[in-house]
Amino acid sequence: MNKIAIIGSVASLGLVFGIASNKAVAQMSHEHMQPSQTKQTSQFRRIQQPLWVKGAVTAGGLGLIGLELWWFLLSKPKSQKAQSKQGIQEVTITVDGGYEPSQVVVNAGQKVRLNFYRKDSSSCLEEIRLPDFHIAQQLPLNQVTPIEFTPNQPGTYTFTCGMNMFRGAIKVEPSNALRTQQFSTQISA
Repeated sequence: MNKIAIIGSVASLGLVFGIASNKAVAQMSHEHMQPSQTKQTSQFRRIQQPLWVKGAVTAGGLGLIGLELWWFLLSKPKSQKAQSKQGIQEVTITVDGGYEPSQVVVNAGQKVRLNFYRKDSSSCLEEIRLPDFHIAQQLPLNQVTPIEFTPNQPGTYTFTCGMNMFRGAIKVEPSNALRTQQFSTQISA
């Protein structure tokens, strides 16, 4: 509703200023318009800028390119190892413009509880989906929503918002018992 009011106000001001100046371009007749006194050519005119302006624009552009490359290619997701409490691996994930931490490390074969605390009111983040575990859960605003599951196989499993725009990952590492079993299998093979 506010956007409509702002657009209407700007349009009204434009109309008032156009009438007040008595020279609204749309209302001028062709007789009152002056032909351009400059000779038109089909070539571009070169505009000279000081060297410092050229350098500043180039440095700013290179800085933005570097920031973009770092953001998408080199920045590491914030990772947190789950803490085991009474046989359950537990991590609290804050939902505020994304997921913090965006990567959770857990052990295979042990129950996991992810506590999602949603602070962001955007509709995209009101649902969490863990497709590999067949979980879709609503996340009420300003509340902690626990989600429990048991990952049996090591690997990396993603979780996303309801619109698949924000992502996080659950890195499942082999547990000590599973590592021993795999090691003994490799030795006997």
